[in-house]
Amino acid sequence: MSNESEYLWYIPNDTKAGHRGDTVDENHNSLATLTAQARALEDNGWKGALIGTGWGRPDTFTVATALAASTTTFEPLIAIRPGYWRPANFASAAATLDHLTGGRVRVNIVSGLDNLSAYGDQEGDQAHRYGRTREFMRLVRRLWTEENVSHNGEHFGVTGSTVVPRIQARGDRRHPKLYFGGASEAAERVAATEADVQLFWGEPLDGIRERIARLKALSRELDRDLPPLEFGLRITTLVRETTEQAWVDAEKKVAEMAKGKGSGWHDHRRAVAVGQQRLLDLHRSGDVLDDNLYTAPGRYGGGGAGTTWLVGSADDVARSLRRYQELGITHFVLSDTPYLTEISRQGNQLLPLLRNQLPR
Repeated sequence: MSNESEYLWYIPNDTKAGHRGDTVDENHNSLATLTAQARALEDNGWKGALIGTGWGRPDTFTVATALAASTTTFEPLIAIRPGYWRPANFASAAATLDHLTGGRVRVNIVSGLDNLSAYGDQEGDQAHRYGRTREFMRLVRRLWTEENVSHNGEHFGVTGSTVVPRIQARGDRRHPKLYFGGASEAAERVAATEADVQLFWGEPLDGIRERIARLKALSRELDRDLPPLEFGLRITTLVRETTEQAWVDAEKKVAEMAKGKGSGWHDHRRAVAVGQQRLLDLHRSGDVLDDNLYTAPGRYGGGGAGTTWLVGSADDVARSLRRYQELGITHFVLSDTPYLTEISRQGNQLLPLLRNQLPR
């Protein structure tokens, strides 16, 4: 696999203990616990981690800032929502953190449903929601790369705006990368024109192949004026010493999920987005797709990255991830629980295979 690929993890800034099936610990969301995970990521070969967003959990940007201050190479992929942030406020906050950390900030723009009224936001229909997201992404990028920016749009306006500190260009990185997800037609049009990286959930290879081809075609059709869109995969990876042990443990986990009817395992109990529904529908084609894509978790409460799992030995999972890489995926956001244990296990067993190195 090409060394151009990047491997990130997931840090669960959630108020509920046992998030996604992790070990229940009353201090699961303390600075000490989350910092231990961020430092373990540094020590075990990971580039950084996605930190999720949503009303009802600790503020993502604050958590990311605290973890970045406690580490030296850890790169937070900070999930944020247009509407929770206004473009100039966010551009300034992110530029400041990027400056303070020496260019370690990444951003995941989220347009999914949330408890908007709790923080005074409101959205219209899907066209309005994605129109606002498109304008937010375009304006933030301008604020990072231009000075004295004026913009009077349908959703946002600024006059003579110059963000300080200025983002420092680092090689071909002019600003923090904007990751984006979404599988609806409206979301794909935003990705094709405004995103730096399109993140996919763990769909079978054929589905990813089809979506990459469609997004590339859309980029041409819509006259994308940015560097070529890159692609990422956010998925659960359950790795054990042997294939057999991995499947035994995966089936045990799903049996436990079935007992609790999915309680506490995911964040997707509200209206289901197009991309999430695609994942939930996969089990109709079988409990195991491709070689080792396990769809049963989606039947019992698994949501988001926990809906489908790649299961097997480190060799099995590395082989599957290479197949996604061959389709054009270069950004991987992996995870499994218990988080701290798996950061080390997969950092030492899986990452060296992906980087064509011998295990440490």
